[in-house]
Formats: sequence, C-alpha cells, structure tokens
Amino acid sequence: MEKGAISDELERIEESAKYSGQTQFEQAKFWRGFGLVVGLPAAVLAAISGGTGLADAAARVPAGAEALAAAGLGAVLTAVGAAKRVSNAHASGNAYLSIQTDARQLRLIDLPTLDAEQARQHLAELTKRLADANAAADLPAFYAYWRGRGNIERGRQSYAVDATRAR
Repeated sequence: MEKGAISDELERIEESAKYSGQTQFEQAKFWRGFGLVVGLPAAVLAAISGGTGLADAAARVPAGAEALAAAGLGAVLTAVGAAKRVSNAHASGNAYLSIQTDARQLRLIDLPTLDAEQARQHLAELTKRLADANAAADLPAFYAYWRGRGNIERGRQSYAVDATRAR
C-alpha cells in the first residue's frame, strides 16, 4: 500500500474530526444557552412566587400561577436534560479535537518514518477512534453544523504557524 493513500485517508479523518468537533462545540454552546434561557426565568419565577405568597395572603392566585410557570419551566429543563447534553457535546468535541490533532501529527511528522504496516496500523487505530467518537456523540442540530462550518471557514481552526508557512 502506498503511503500517499494513507496520507490522503489521514487527511480525510482530520477534516472529518475538525468539522465534527466544531459542530459538537457549537451544540454545547446551544444547550448551555438553552439552560440559561429556561433555567433563569424558572428560578426567578419561583423566588417571586414565594415572595408574593408570603407577602400577602390575598395574592395566592398570582403566586400559584407563578409557581406553576416556574415548575413548568423546570420540568422542561429536566426533561430536555440540557446540562447533560452540554457535557456530552463538550466531551465529544474534545474527542474529535484529539483525533484531529493526532491525524495531523501522524500525517505530517510520523508517516514519513513509518513502514507501510506500521502506517496502516496507526490509520486503523485512528479510524476506530473516529468511529467510536461518532457512536458516542449525540446527533447535532443543523444549526450547530452550520455554526461549526462557519468557524472553520472564518479561520477559527487555523494556527498562526500555518499562515506564516503558507506565504
């Protein structure tokens, strides 16, 4: 097997991991924002309903409505599991980032010194890691993919050393 084919495949793995990682990081940002948008009003409504109910016995109907709204928002937050989704997406993003880095280093640094069998073994290991990361990652929303792709296209995955060498 030619090392050029292995190098091409490593570049594909690197690209796949780059896009998947950025997508997962954007997915984590979405769920973190969702948790704040739903959780903060739930906490504020709960505090207001408690204060309203304790301040005036005649205000028990508004206090009850506020408490029900707070409970409803809390139920949505619990049912969606935003905190767990943030954690999973962030962990998946980091796994993809590690695969991306390892693929790049193998392709640019180690591949020239490896024999074909060693190169194939390293490729198989990276392929398995990518498959495992794909299996562990939650399916992201198109919005997260769109944002992740935008990050890459705007150079947010580029290193200064690469820009100076490209000149």
